[in-house]
Amino acid sequence: MNRVLQSVSILGLTMLGVLCLQSAPVLADDDVSLNARLLASARAGDEAGVRGALEQGAAVDSRNRIGDTALITASKRGLTGMARTLVDHGANVSQPNLQGVTPLMAAAFGGYPDISTMLLARHADLNATDRIGKTAMVYAAGQGQAAIVKQLLDAGVDVNARYQHGLTALMWAAGYDKGDVVQLLLSRGADASLRDDRGLTAQQIAEQAGAKAVAAMMAARQ
Repeated sequence: MNRVLQSVSILGLTMLGVLCLQSAPVLADDDVSLNARLLASARAGDEAGVRGALEQGAAVDSRNRIGDTALITASKRGLTGMARTLVDHGANVSQPNLQGVTPLMAAAFGGYPDISTMLLARHADLNATDRIGKTAMVYAAGQGQAAIVKQLLDAGVDVNARYQHGLTALMWAAGYDKGDVVQLLLSRGADASLRDDRGLTAQQIAEQAGAKAVAAMMAARQ
């Protein structure tokens, strides 16, 4: 695997660990016990507990030790009902954790289109970047989440936007052999002739990464 894809893989694994990490809450608001209960209920997947804590006055955007709000936790785990409860109570849909991961990025990584639809309807930041320069589109394309890629394009993300190392969403999808996403991006105007900061096209990245299905598909288009 080439240099950029090696770094991409390491960063992806690092972020997977961050996205899966569960931590004790930071006690930082006036009613410490209610905020702690809100965060603990979110970690436990207890929607009724989350609602109860909010109704008793817990701060909806309370954060735990790694900066996760209850909404980020719900978005990581695909807990649509809980996410809706939090959004309806005014949760900040663009609040990042300490790694810069937003609820939309978490939903994109996990492949939860119902949650991403809700977040986009509340004008979540499409182009926010985490601490390693990844956006919701990068997460969705690299993970092969075609439904969310489509949502992001429909919401206004530039199909040919450049991310770290000059990579586009097409290059991310191609490097990870995500054929459905590659086809979608091409159908929406992705430019297969663009090159990253090493001068490689999406097809060449696929070839170097051993993404045979995508490499063959893209070669057939020429």
